[in-house]
Amino acid sequence: MMKSQDMVILLKLASLEDSEQESGPQSAYHGVATGEDPYSVRGLEAAVGISKTEVSASINRSLNSGIAVKDRKTGRPKANRRQVLEFIIHGIKYVFPVKPGAMQRGLPTAFAAPVLRESLHSAGSLISVWPYAHGKEMGQSVEPLFKTVPEAAERDQRLYAYLALVDAIRLGNSREANLAINVLAERLT
Repeated sequence: MMKSQDMVILLKLASLEDSEQESGPQSAYHGVATGEDPYSVRGLEAAVGISKTEVSASINRSLNSGIAVKDRKTGRPKANRRQVLEFIIHGIKYVFPVKPGAMQRGLPTAFAAPVLRESLHSAGSLISVWPYAHGKEMGQSVEPLFKTVPEAAERDQRLYAYLALVDAIRLGNSREANLAINVLAERLT
């Protein structure tokens, strides 16, 4: 049975892979303790703030379901991007539903996040935020996929974009969700 933190870890794996492809293998090591493999359970724990036990269980669930695979060369886990995208498009809003909550200070998500901020303008609507003590924006609170998402998103802008796009799909009407799906598909595949 998939848990919400599985999606956070899968998107972090995609972010690490993107970083390596763009800037070379050493770029994935940014923000990780010296000598630590960012794909290791310990490296992922440090990056997303999820315990090593939960990271390990999450990777095993994802590998067993086929939404993650082991890289043939390195043996590292990696997101099966097509499967991840398919799940996000067709299932995320049903498996991990979200309802906007009370006004709170936090980190902007969905259409208020930098990845989508300029794409859609709706007059007078409130922004959505993940509750976060260090956040600078006021908006309607949205429960993140996992409680450590705001901290992980601040450390990794690619992960932030992925998670905000997922929230836009979870929260948006058809037009908004389709815009987020198109942006996510372009980045993820």
